[in-house]
Amino acid sequence: MGDKIQDSDIELITKVRNGDLNAFRSLVNLYKDKSLSLAVSIVKNETVAEDILQDVFMKMSRNIGTFKFKSKFSTWLYKIVVNTCYTELKKKKNNISLEENEGAIYYVSVMEEVPSLKLEDQQLYIHKAMKRLKADEALVLRLFYLCEMSLKEIEIITKFSTSKIRVDLHRGRKNLHLILKQLLGDEIDNLL
Repeated sequence: MGDKIQDSDIELITKVRNGDLNAFRSLVNLYKDKSLSLAVSIVKNETVAEDILQDVFMKMSRNIGTFKFKSKFSTWLYKIVVNTCYTELKKKKNNISLEENEGAIYYVSVMEEVPSLKLEDQQLYIHKAMKRLKADEALVLRLFYLCEMSLKEIEIITKFSTSKIRVDLHRGRKNLHLILKQLLGDEIDNLL
């Protein structure tokens, strides 16, 4: 989870800056899944998230010249994802609720081995539990565990203080555990 940009990213970014469409496609393919998961986790609607992602990659294309190679490219890109999602939510705040709509992000790592649950069932329970978390807690958990971001990177992306991030991580894990315990009963003890 270091803050150093990967050499492969540097090469792709340089090629994209020089107009290489194949490099742009490669960069999009490299980051689209995690970007989509992050967008879905914020707007709680996969169709809206896919539309937002189109906008995100257009912004990435237009603004890639402003990337300064001082942090990981993913940090820069995920900040665009988060900001674009929040802008969209502000536009459609009557149509999209952070708590009411479905999300499609899964935390398999939390439930790696539950002998009595299939992977699909594990994902379903994680999905249900994540929907019940506060938006900030869910976002911070996703960035930290799914996107493997450091606290500093999460601070850059969300503009939350490090202490708020730590509190949200702690509360998010605690609340996720409590929700999963409600859903699974004593089976949760086999998970953690």
